Amino acid sequence: MAAPSTTLAPRSSTRPERPRLYKVILLNDDYTPREFVVSVLKAVFRMDRDEAFSVMLTAHRQGACVVAVFTFEIAEEKARKATDMGAKEGYPLQFTTEREH
Repeated sequence: MAAPSTTLAPRSSTRPERPRLYKVILLNDDYTPREFVVSVLKAVFRMDRDEAFSVMLTAHRQGACVVAVFTFEIAEEKARKATDMGAKEGYPLQFTTEREH
């Protein structure tokens, strides 16, 4: 009597795709006071004072600075919230998002 042959079905290798990440970028302007920018970074992005000051200075010197990286929805929400804080006080403070490569 012959042994029964067993064939295994191929395993599907579908893994959930990781969500795309987006950078939140602080754009420099010459009108928004530095201390206000630092306070926004602390409030919205939960940075300590030294980290917020460093990000603000980098944006000031280079024209823009990546603040943080999040999934799309969170990045958009934080960029909007931070930009709105500046607009509420009459400053042209601007945050934008960009897909990370």
